[in-house]
Amino acid sequence: MTRSVVVAATQMACSDSVEENIANGEKLVRQAAAQGAQVILLQELFETPYFCKRHDAEYLALATSVEENPAIQHFRGVAEELGVVLPISFYERAGQARFNSLVVIDANGQVLPGVYRKSHIPDGPGYSEKFYFSPGDTGFRVWDTAHGRIGVAICWDQWFPETARSMVLAGAELLFFPTAIGSEPQDPTLDSRLHWQNTQRGHAAANLTPVIASNRIGRERDGEVELRFYGSSFIAGPDGQLCAEADQESETLLVQSFDLDKLAAQRAAWGLFRDRRPDLYTAIATLDGSHKSVG
Repeated sequence: MTRSVVVAATQMACSDSVEENIANGEKLVRQAAAQGAQVILLQELFETPYFCKRHDAEYLALATSVEENPAIQHFRGVAEELGVVLPISFYERAGQARFNSLVVIDANGQVLPGVYRKSHIPDGPGYSEKFYFSPGDTGFRVWDTAHGRIGVAICWDQWFPETARSMVLAGAELLFFPTAIGSEPQDPTLDSRLHWQNTQRGHAAANLTPVIASNRIGRERDGEVELRFYGSSFIAGPDGQLCAEADQESETLLVQSFDLDKLAAQRAAWGLFRDRRPDLYTAIATLDGSHKSVG
């Protein structure tokens, strides 16, 4: 008997109403579950508009603990009712620190142990995340769920091959990336959409592990800064091919099935993990690329 799983990627626009955004996310989750999806991905920080467009200390008040967060508590009931696994992105407050975080809700509605805190924090025009988030201190995480062992990281993490490789080395059978990315306000001619997709498709191919990415859509303005989020959410197979892709503007749901046992056999047969040479990769653990010993 093989182990197969049906995954879903979603994309939607976000309003100023937390309740409305949670309801819209639930609508997409229910639609995905009706199509057989068992692990369903909602986008990064979907409770609100993307608030990192500029520095504004008032937005620091949006951070909550896991126990207080309305989306996490709401989707626990949805996950239990539908028997689905839901990674949920949220703005976390922990003591005096704030993180861009996520939890995984299992198919029984329980929040699985361990929060993941975004490791790589960008800082550029329109994406001023270092003002709002401390660098994550959890390391990369994977979760054993009712529907497979999954790795989940967040947005800027997806540009780093070390992120995907670390999760697969820890046993991830599927890789999920909730995202908020779009236009670059300092250069209207710059379009990172294909670069964004191709980088993650490379992670799938290099690790022989499917990648599921959910991005937001719509135009959002805060003061003088406006971003147009380019959607293009997608599911890539283990050789990096696009299995499903959304457009840049529509609220969308993508569904794809994978045979986890077949994927595991494929990874083993290729020998990519057998032939790794971690003894030669010490430069990766340094900032300047030197071959200093680690530890």
